[in-house]
Amino acid sequence: MFIELHIIQSFPPTNLNRDDMNQPKDTDFGGVRRARISSQCLKRAIRKAPIFAATTQVPLSKRSRFIARALCERLVEAGKPEQEGRNIADVFAEAYSGGLKVKKEDGEKYTEVALYLSPREIEWTVAELTNQWEAILVAYAALQKEKEEKKKKGEGADEKKGKKGKPPETPWLNIANELAKQTKGRTTTAPDIALFGRMLADRPDTNVDAACQVVHAISTHTVKMDTDFFTAVDELLRPEETGAAMMDIAGFNSACFYRYARLDWDQLVKNLKGDTDLARRTVEAFLRASEAAMPTGKKNSHDNFCRPAFMFAIARKTDSQPWSLANAFEKPVQAWSGSGLIEPSVLALDRYWNDLCLFYDEGTEKTVKAKAIALQPTLVSPDQLSESLRAAIKPGMKLWVQTMLDALE
Repeated sequence: MFIELHIIQSFPPTNLNRDDMNQPKDTDFGGVRRARISSQCLKRAIRKAPIFAATTQVPLSKRSRFIARALCERLVEAGKPEQEGRNIADVFAEAYSGGLKVKKEDGEKYTEVALYLSPREIEWTVAELTNQWEAILVAYAALQKEKEEKKKKGEGADEKKGKKGKPPETPWLNIANELAKQTKGRTTTAPDIALFGRMLADRPDTNVDAACQVVHAISTHTVKMDTDFFTAVDELLRPEETGAAMMDIAGFNSACFYRYARLDWDQLVKNLKGDTDLARRTVEAFLRASEAAMPTGKKNSHDNFCRPAFMFAIARKTDSQPWSLANAFEKPVQAWSGSGLIEPSVLALDRYWNDLCLFYDEGTEKTVKAKAIALQPTLVSPDQLSESLRAAIKPGMKLWVQTMLDALE
């Protein structure tokens, strides 16, 4: 079973997702320039939407180079001295990730790569460190003494050059290895990790294959990038003084986007250790959060909270070929007089979907187990859609989501 999700969503002038020059991300498609929202941006917006955790009933995982901070805080809460907690959290993070760096400002240590741990994994780690605390402190003291002796003898030069040997066996290394083993079979108990995957090069046994693929959203039409010149007024100037406190420019555009994502139900169940109840809640969370997800770029200056105008979901059998409908917009959509871009975009998607069904003759009878549409009738009239899609309309978000969940039975 696969669930495919197609969304048409329009935004007024915004800068939802910026590049390294602070300009809205864009790309070429169909020979013209399109606005773009990266898949990474969309996945984070879905994951961080409040409805996601509320629906799965599982707190979000933490992705950070500063996982040691979270471990240290929990150890201190458990009654351990702060300095000892920081030291042990650091050596554990190093053992688990493969390397640490040091901040120049205050000497705080952090992992070379961002670690992605679920709340349960963090809780388990803190519990194990606490249970073995005395043995860990003894081993830590011995390790520090050994390092000092090597430093005096000049034997630490090879390590500084990157010639590191096999790390000595320590209680925290054993805990790190045991934590990695919990991902046996590339499984997890965290819905967000199960959906979007996890990869750590130095510990491939902790990797989890994503159950969901999210593509870069592109505008259905040609986009012209705009530039806003703005100034900040200095309110304490004397009457004879002139000039602004600052002047700058900011890029923005307005676009109607096509978004596509595909969720593999079987992979999701496997990732969640066979917990079908949690998997169903994760599917519902994904559907609801995909509708509610809003990239946060420049939100204070643009207020970009615009809900989707059209959502089309398909539940397919696993032997069916997935269909992105991006080529519905390979020829850029043109705004109609008095209609804007949403309506022609939805109709172009509808037309392309039906063309695919007719041309490949896979037929919805064979490949589609259930389908449903949600749309804003004030923006798109159902009467304009093809008969097959019009018959599948489920008014209201609740009923639309329930239709897709019923397809999982």
